[in-house]
Amino acid sequence: MRPLWNGTLTFGLVVIPVRLYAATERKSVSFRLLHKECGVPVKYMKWCPNCEKELAQDDIVRAYEYQKGEHVIITDEDMEAIPGPSAHVIEILDFVTLKDVDPVYYEKSFFLEPQKGAEKAYSLLLKSMEDQGKVALSRVAIRAKETLAIVRTYKNKFLLLETMYWADEVRTGEELNIPERAEVGERELAMAKTLIETLSADFEPDKYHSRQREAVAELIQRKIQGKEVVKQPEVRGEVIDLMEALRRSVEKAKGEANPPEEPPARPRRRRKASGETQESAAPPPS
Repeated sequence: MRPLWNGTLTFGLVVIPVRLYAATERKSVSFRLLHKECGVPVKYMKWCPNCEKELAQDDIVRAYEYQKGEHVIITDEDMEAIPGPSAHVIEILDFVTLKDVDPVYYEKSFFLEPQKGAEKAYSLLLKSMEDQGKVALSRVAIRAKETLAIVRTYKNKFLLLETMYWADEVRTGEELNIPERAEVGERELAMAKTLIETLSADFEPDKYHSRQREAVAELIQRKIQGKEVVKQPEVRGEVIDLMEALRRSVEKAKGEANPPEEPPARPRRRRKASGETQESAAPPPS
C-alpha cells in the first residue's frame, strides 16, 4: 500500500508523526464502453456546446451556480484564502464513547501507521483509548477537503481513522411518512424474538460474499473461454517514411535555391492583309 499522505496526530502537547493509508477498497467489476462497430474504447471529451469545440484544461474554470444559469467564478486564489485546518494534521478535539456515535455518520476508513521514532507515542495513545473505552473526535483535511473524523483502536493493534459526515449532512428523516408504532401481541413478539435468536451468530465478515460480483466474474470467464472476444484494432496515425521525407525535403530545398531558367519567348507573328507575315517585335540591331 502507498500512503495518501504523511502527517501528524496531535494529542495535547504530544505530536505523533503518522502515515495515512486507505483501509478499504471497492472490488466491483468495472466495464469499459466500446464503439459497437470497431471495438475501440470510447473517448470522453470536455466539450463546450455553445462554441462547439473540445476544451483544454486551461480553458476551464471553477464556478458555483447560485441560481439557474447564473454562476460566480471561484479561482484557486479564492480557495487558498479560505481558512481551514493545517495540512497533514489530525487535530484531536474531544474524546467520546464509541457507542454514542451513530454509524450513519461514518464515511470512509483509513489506517494510521506510526513513522519511525513515533512508535512509543503511538502505542501510548492506543493503549490509553483502549483502557478508557474512548475514541478521539478529530478534524482533518484529506485531499484539501476538511472533514470530521474519529480516531479509534482496531483489532487491538492499529489506530484507525474514520472520516465522518458533518451534522448538517446527515438527513433527519423527518419528512418521511412513518406511521406510529402499532400495537403487537405478546405471542407475535415472542415468535419474532425466537426467530432472531435462531438466526443470531458472531460477526464473521469472511463468510459473506457478493453473489452478483461472483456471477459477473463467472460470466466473463465463460465468454473468454468461449472465444467471445472482441479484439481492439490497432489505431495508427499516418506512417511517415523518414528517409523519403528527408529526400523530398532536400529536393525541395535545391529547387528553391536553384530555380530553372525560363526559355526565351518565341516572337509572335501577325498576318498582314496581303497574307504576308510580320514579326510583332522589331529584330535587335546588329
